[in-house]
Amino acid sequence: MEALVEQLMEELNCETVFTIPVLGGIPVSEAVVVSWIIMAVLFLLCIIFVRGLNVTHPGRKQIILETAVSGIYRFFDEILGEEGRAYVPYLMSVAVYVGMSNLIGLFGFKPPTKDLNVTAALALMSIILIEVSGFRKKGGKGWLKSFAEPLPIILPINILEVFIKPLSLCMRLFGNVLGSFVIMELIKQIVPAVIPVVFSAYFDIFDGLIQAYVFVFLTALFVKEAME
Repeated sequence: MEALVEQLMEELNCETVFTIPVLGGIPVSEAVVVSWIIMAVLFLLCIIFVRGLNVTHPGRKQIILETAVSGIYRFFDEILGEEGRAYVPYLMSVAVYVGMSNLIGLFGFKPPTKDLNVTAALALMSIILIEVSGFRKKGGKGWLKSFAEPLPIILPINILEVFIKPLSLCMRLFGNVLGSFVIMELIKQIVPAVIPVVFSAYFDIFDGLIQAYVFVFLTALFVKEAME
C-alpha cells in the first residue's frame, strides 16, 4: 500500500521540465510539454488530412473526413440547435485534445489530464464559453436578469452555480483519470500477469475516450441551458 501511495504522489507531482530564462525563469511543466507534443501531432494530421481536397471529385479520404465532421455537427445540432453551431469547432477541438491526452499514456507519456492545472484550465475555458453564449443570446440586460430567474430569492444560488459548473467539470475529468490509474495499480499488484493488459486497454483507451465525450457533452448541455 505504501508503494501505491508513493506512485500516486508521483503521478500527482507536476514536474518542471525546463525554465524560460528570457521570461524571468518561468517553469514549464511536463503537462505543458506533452500538450505541445499533442498539438504538434494534431497540426501534422490536419495538414495530411486536408491535402488534395477536391470539390468536384472527392477522394475516399475526403469522403470519410467529411462524413465524420458532418456526423459530429449533426450530434451537436441535436443538443445546441442551429444557434449553437458557432461553438461546435471549440467543442470538437476540446474533445480531440482531451481524447489524445488520455490516450498518450499508451506511448509512455504522462497524460496532461492527470495534472489538476490542465483540467482546471479546460473547465475555466468551458465556463467562459457557457457564459459568453448566454450573453450573446440574451444580451447584457437579459443575461444579468437570468440570474434572478425564476425567482429573485435564488439569485445567490444562480451565482454560485457559475462556479460550481467548472468545478464539477474539472473534478469529474481529473477524478476519473486519476481513479483509473489507482485501479490499474491495484490490479497490477493483485494479478500481475495477463489481466492488467485487458484492463489497461479499457482504462487507457475506452475510458479515456468516454471521459472526453462526457466533458464535451456536459459543456454543450450547459451552453444550451445558458442560451435558453
